[in-house]
Amino acid sequence: MGIMEALKARLAPAREKFADLAHQHGHRVEHGLDKAARTVDQRTKGKYSDRIESGTGKAKEAWDRLARKDDGPRKGGEGTPPPAS
Repeated sequence: MGIMEALKARLAPAREKFADLAHQHGHRVEHGLDKAARTVDQRTKGKYSDRIESGTGKAKEAWDRLARKDDGPRKGGEGTPPPAS
């Protein structure tokens, strides 16, 4: 067994617990991300709106991946997002 496999095996219980918490409280995290994005956008007077929106979207996507229960390979292959249609 390689180092990565051993590490994944040891971290699996923690990942499952985190995934459960992420699944239970995802709406709170997304609400916090939206609120933070609005605050930053207001303080920068809209100068970085596109970047803020992009970053918020990427953070929400990452959170959704963590909250997902299934660990099976996705359409685009394991570890890569599916192609945009």
